Amino acid sequence: MQLDLNLLAALDALLDEGSVAGAAERLHVTAPAMSRSLGRIRRTTGDQILVRTGRTMTPTPYAIAVREQVHELLQQVQSVLAPSRELDLTTLERTFTLRWHDSLVGLGGPALLAEVRRQAPGVRLRFIAESSTDTPELRRGEVDLEANANRPTQSDIRGELLAETGHVVVVRPDHPLARAKAVTLARYAEAEHITISRRGRFDNALDGALAQLGLTRRVVATAPTEAAGLSFVRDSDLLVTAPESTTRSTAADLGLVLLPLPFELPPAPVYLSWHQRYDTDPAHAWLRNLARAALTEAAH
Repeated sequence: MQLDLNLLAALDALLDEGSVAGAAERLHVTAPAMSRSLGRIRRTTGDQILVRTGRTMTPTPYAIAVREQVHELLQQVQSVLAPSRELDLTTLERTFTLRWHDSLVGLGGPALLAEVRRQAPGVRLRFIAESSTDTPELRRGEVDLEANANRPTQSDIRGELLAETGHVVVVRPDHPLARAKAVTLARYAEAEHITISRRGRFDNALDGALAQLGLTRRVVATAPTEAAGLSFVRDSDLLVTAPESTTRSTAADLGLVLLPLPFELPPAPVYLSWHQRYDTDPAHAWLRNLARAALTEAAH
């Protein structure tokens, strides 16, 4: 059937007003136009809908029987085709899945959760660990927000750069580099290193920068998270090079020392990413704003 949704609105108005003139005025159309709509409704349903009784029109039994259903259907259609953009946080019930770099969860997660619970008690946050491989959960709608150093490459994934932070060298207080008056490039390269890589890679952009200076370093281990890497550093003469803003708090808790990196390295970015399907979703936009504020504050 070729259905015209305008007929549903016309039928609702006719049943409510009980006259062609009243329905026409309600929908801001002419009486002849409404009469034509009534004719089409009659042909479609096989029922007269309204019949003349003296100077008034009386609904048929069929019209009386479907009046409430027609009204409900029209409201459903309107909610689909013209959804409300008003967001009532006090009644919102939804679970958001967030895949953030582990250090960002520790830095910005608590502040985000506290603000979410204050504004929308019915909202839950599910933080999940990053995968060792690139996964399509954002595109499949299984992850709502990502936060890490990766700039999205797919055209349907939005990416917003929130902050950039420089790198530092992290060592235990009695490490030879900590006791030295200055961290020289040669001492840095000669030290034993541990790298942070969820994929288990021994090399990264740092090695490329060292190679341009004619140097190499010795990486003896990798750790999947910054927290794990710092634990190795705390109990050994290993050093780790990491973004300053994401490492500062954990390093202080472990009693570790932050030293300046003795050469130039591009800053580490923090990106907030989501799929374009959520661009106009009010609840998702609200969460993005809170996440943006929490991560920006944490990364500075």
